[in-house]
Amino acid sequence: MSLAGREREQLAALAGSTGGAVQLAGVGRTALLSTLLPALSVVCVAAEQHMPYAALHQVLLPLLGELSALPAPRRAALEAAFGLADGTTSPRLAGLAALDLLAGRGVVVVEDAQWLDRESREVLGFVARRLAGSGAVLVVAADVPVLDGVPALCSADDLLDAAERAAAAGRPAEVERILDRLRGRELTVRQRALATWLPTSFDDGVGQGAGPAELIGLAEAVVADGDTGLGLRIFWSVAMRCFWTEPGPAVRERIMAVARSLALDPRDPHVLAMTAYVAPIEQGDAVIAGLRAALDPDGGAGADSFVPGDDPATARLLGSAALQVGAFAESVRFSAAAQRGFRATGQLGLLTRALAVEAWSRTRLGDLANAEPAAAEALRLAEQTRQPYMRGLAAAVQAEIAALRGDHAAAAEHAALAERVGLAAGARPVLATVQLARALAALGEGRHADAFAAVRRVHDPADPAYQLALRRYVLPELVEAAVRSGHADEAAKLVEGLDGATTSPALAGGLRYARALLAGDEDAESLFTAALDAETTGWHRARVQLAFGAWLRRRRRAAHARPHLKAAAEAFEAFGTAAWAQRAREELRASGETRGGTGELTEHELTIARLAADGLTNREIGERMHLSHRTVSTHLHRIFPKLGVTARAELGPALAGHPR
Repeated sequence: MSLAGREREQLAALAGSTGGAVQLAGVGRTALLSTLLPALSVVCVAAEQHMPYAALHQVLLPLLGELSALPAPRRAALEAAFGLADGTTSPRLAGLAALDLLAGRGVVVVEDAQWLDRESREVLGFVARRLAGSGAVLVVAADVPVLDGVPALCSADDLLDAAERAAAAGRPAEVERILDRLRGRELTVRQRALATWLPTSFDDGVGQGAGPAELIGLAEAVVADGDTGLGLRIFWSVAMRCFWTEPGPAVRERIMAVARSLALDPRDPHVLAMTAYVAPIEQGDAVIAGLRAALDPDGGAGADSFVPGDDPATARLLGSAALQVGAFAESVRFSAAAQRGFRATGQLGLLTRALAVEAWSRTRLGDLANAEPAAAEALRLAEQTRQPYMRGLAAAVQAEIAALRGDHAAAAEHAALAERVGLAAGARPVLATVQLARALAALGEGRHADAFAAVRRVHDPADPAYQLALRRYVLPELVEAAVRSGHADEAAKLVEGLDGATTSPALAGGLRYARALLAGDEDAESLFTAALDAETTGWHRARVQLAFGAWLRRRRRAAHARPHLKAAAEAFEAFGTAAWAQRAREELRASGETRGGTGELTEHELTIARLAADGLTNREIGERMHLSHRTVSTHLHRIFPKLGVTARAELGPALAGHPR
């Protein structure tokens, strides 16, 4: 609703009075200004908003010839403010001087006052509150009211529009200042909902304003009132809170119930992301199906059928949704595509978020070479764009990367920074990743009980590090630490609570690994084999091979263990995780293999072993090598313990992977 009618009458009455001040804000202010005949009129400009007293100088410039008539202290204050003399300026004395100069001047108009410099705003506010009976009327026009304690003619919708613009620009203090002017007004359902929700739109609402339950009620009310668009915006912000904080199952179910009542398109990126944040377990498979449909909408058009870079906002939403449901490869693809668009348009705040999601997902995939620069850039941009929770998340990812690389001092430093940020507002993903990093560092140092205590916190609903979605993707660390620290039974119960059919790549892989580690001797081998046969990432496969190889070695099956341990060591070295490669190499040496060869066999013994592995008898080997069959038997008697085998049938696996 624009300024008209009653407001026009009020302005005319003020202009004809003996003095006073008013602010005009909103879409109708230009029309109202056209009805005035000002004695003085100035227009503020953005280029001077950081120049002290620039706007005041514009207003008083025609009157500076009268400075000599002012009392000395007041004159000195203005002269110092305008650079006409040395000295300091008192805003109070400058205001009194301005009052003296403006007295009896009639109507004075200041347009585009949203660009007032801070010092001029203070002085003009001081003047405006003291103009009664002065013969001067100050009219200040701006997008929103800018002077405290000065009457304003503007509608609630105008104020809310201005507050939305301030929120979009990332200025929370300005949003609060604008909304303060709504206090005491009678508002519609939509206006009340918007005024309540806007202050929570910063930092995903963590630690700010109305709680999730209140916001859901507002969203329901505005949807019932016919504004589905605003309702969805509020729903989305509540869903985001489900990532950073834990509202509880009742609130989560209420969000989903309202979403179902709206008959939303389940393929819409906003709906997919909201569902992933709110119900990552119950609706995880549906979200993954939606992500795959987005990548291949024609059901076979190929992986390049979706070009997310054309719509970076949509790509970011899908990347974030993919992270929630453990589809880390898809998360990387969407997030990387979103970054190209955000860089092109200079949207640094959203670029920060896409980088953080990419870094988190790449780290879980073992792609540390690309995760590291993404996390570093996310941290730098989060500081520049004042996004503390993204800064905490980026630092936590850096801690995880350092722990995987074996740089435990750096891991501890990054984790401490991230924890300070996370604890300040209870940002659960930050704290969960911190505990994961600490668990990885403890595992690398052989502190298995400490590792279990750290990662166990991510699974405890009463702990601030608990995070409903992310807890499902740290099962390998949980179970490995539990098995080595005497907590296997407790870990088994946690795994049982997460077990079940799932299309989540990360959860499915973690469950296979966990089942194999927790299984008894009669089932472990088949479960390890199933985990290796399943489609998975290179990083996860290397972890399974290390665990399987160690399991085989401890059961005196060194020949079968070596191929797995060697493959794991080589993979970990390729990933840049030296500490993990060292663990694999230690297991490999314990199995009887040195880094440079096959056991400690001489070339002569190696030839005999290969012939025996090919199925030749001792007599046949002797004939080929011009040895007696008894000499061949003696050689094999020495070869078997070197290779860790007890039968000829085991020679083949023991020699696998070595060129002839």
